[in-house]
Amino acid sequence: MTRDTLVALVLGLAIIAGLIIAPFFLARYGTYILSLWAVTAIAAIGLNLTLGYAGQISLAQGAFVGIGAYTAAILTTTYGMPLFVAAILALVACFVIGWLLGYPALRVQHHYLAFITLAFSTLAWLVFRNEEWLTKGTYGIDNIPRPEIFGLSFNKPMPFYYLCLSVLGLVCLAFYGLIRSPWGRAFVALRENPLRAQSLGVDTRMYTLMAFAIGSALGGLSGVLYAPLVKFVDPNPFTLSLSLNLLLMVIVGGQGFFLGPLLGAMIAVLLPELFRLYSGVSTFDLFGWQMHVDFGVIGQYYLILYALFVMLLLVWSPTGLLGILDTWLTNRKTRAASAARASATATFTKEA
Repeated sequence: MTRDTLVALVLGLAIIAGLIIAPFFLARYGTYILSLWAVTAIAAIGLNLTLGYAGQISLAQGAFVGIGAYTAAILTTTYGMPLFVAAILALVACFVIGWLLGYPALRVQHHYLAFITLAFSTLAWLVFRNEEWLTKGTYGIDNIPRPEIFGLSFNKPMPFYYLCLSVLGLVCLAFYGLIRSPWGRAFVALRENPLRAQSLGVDTRMYTLMAFAIGSALGGLSGVLYAPLVKFVDPNPFTLSLSLNLLLMVIVGGQGFFLGPLLGAMIAVLLPELFRLYSGVSTFDLFGWQMHVDFGVIGQYYLILYALFVMLLLVWSPTGLLGILDTWLTNRKTRAASAARASATATFTKEA
């Protein structure tokens, strides 16, 4: 095991341990924000497969989150189904719809495909808003129950957070296995050069459809968890802004990187809340001296500051935060290889 691998393993275990013990040190709202991060990260992972690995741009991921949320809300409140059954049906529905949405990607690419997925996102929102017989329109669906699994109730915030975190962990394991498999290599080949991939025997048609279908299904799974998290579903959260926010998470974190969506979701969900939390006057104890710092400007302009942070990041590193790390590691390996080659050359010259 190399030193870099060991450091990454220790850091990963520390982050997992931190996520497990974090609710014990947070208020109820803090636990809700962490749950929202876990739920949002699942949808971002699905979009990362579609965009980051298969290279197919989509502005419809928010719509699939809405489909999953409404499926869970309707089946659990109107028909009394368990959330587990609702999740399976939502996954199947989003997989099929995502597969069908992938067909335009076989004919158009880039901004044309973005417009098609944008149209689907708008259509889904109009259905959520206007088909009151199914979705109750702007009145929404309330009293969405949280599940009970094997006699364990997840009604309280902390148990439900651990449920969301467990589902996120399973999704990460499945996604890691997928991208390390021949399927993952086929998705990357599709992103880099579809014509060359097809000449090597990759069924680009099937993999394009699968990228949309699997990514959409993960969006639906995110919606299934979102519905009982907030216990109320209406059309407002599932506008185009949600799809754009998920796209932002993937790009800021680093598209095409395994941990990119997790980091991007953390930036998009937690950073604005952190800015808002530290608005007003805060007191710090520094070596016995009481310091009073006025963060009022952050409270007034925290969304602007967040937007500026994202803009500067993407100007500096279009490949996102993990792209910066990847560039640094690549340069470090290059310097180490150059130093080793120079040392070997000097040794050979000396012996000669």
